[in-house]
Amino acid sequence: MSRHNLFTSNFKEIGKFIIKCFLFLGIVVAFLLYLSPQYLGNYQASLIDKVERLESIEGPKIVLIGDSNLAFGIDSEKIEETFGMPVVNMGLHGGLGNVFHEEMAKLNVDEGDLYIVCHCRYSDDDRIENEDLAWITIEDHPRLWQILRTEDYLPMFEAYPVYLKKCIALWLEDSGNQMDKGVYSRKAFNEYGDIEWRDRGQEYIFKDGDIFVPLISDNVCERLNELNGYLEERGATLLIAGYPITLIDSTPSADLYVEFQNELEEKLDAPVISNYTDYFFPEGYFLNTEYHLNNIGKRARTNQLIADIERYFEELNE
Repeated sequence: MSRHNLFTSNFKEIGKFIIKCFLFLGIVVAFLLYLSPQYLGNYQASLIDKVERLESIEGPKIVLIGDSNLAFGIDSEKIEETFGMPVVNMGLHGGLGNVFHEEMAKLNVDEGDLYIVCHCRYSDDDRIENEDLAWITIEDHPRLWQILRTEDYLPMFEAYPVYLKKCIALWLEDSGNQMDKGVYSRKAFNEYGDIEWRDRGQEYIFKDGDIFVPLISDNVCERLNELNGYLEERGATLLIAGYPITLIDSTPSADLYVEFQNELEEKLDAPVISNYTDYFFPEGYFLNTEYHLNNIGKRARTNQLIADIERYFEELNE
């Protein structure tokens, strides 16, 4: 075969490959548009309502950023009444990872906003922890896609077939978009983004090793410092606050949490407004995991966070 014919043949093969790629992408998009969403009634779908509230508020607001320790542990209405600022609880799910929650802080920034990060962990690999769960969360909602960073696109693309398979199964069973029951449901959240439930007291049995002092990785600190700069440029403020820590026999000593807090304060540009030892709560204050509070714990934690914010404002005005 001549060089010209070989080039022409290769060019045709490349063209066919490109066409196949576009056909594949077209099929994927078609399936996405036709089969998605399938999860409008579950816990993750609460993010639709949280973002809607976040974007509907003009002017200064308090935005709580973190995982389900916030969803199951804050009375936003009380914080709103205390400070006279609208509150949005963006707390969702630890399986999404810190970075997914942190990106929520960029959705609607106004001058005077107060963003409060309440992470339970300060070390990760700088990626969405569970892309399949992220797909269930964002589905085909364009506003939620804004949360994804450029570096998240490839892992999300690779995880798409798992999500698609689940959507097909729900569609075939005609069981998609049904409202889940109990606390892990979209309807369990109130207008602020807090979960409300009939208090049944403690349900979780704690084990040795459940409670630990978080590690602090440089990449998380760098990311939070970048977020701090992003918010400062827009006239908003980032604060770091505590998370609920169960006080049981195997809980690490208070001194270790003081060391953790000192290291966090040293590495972060944003103020750490909490003393983490103030967030030691007895096991009877917890619901169904080591981070989820029942209504008694929810009140105590909310009061402590309010006290932390008040102290921050007092020190700011000195």
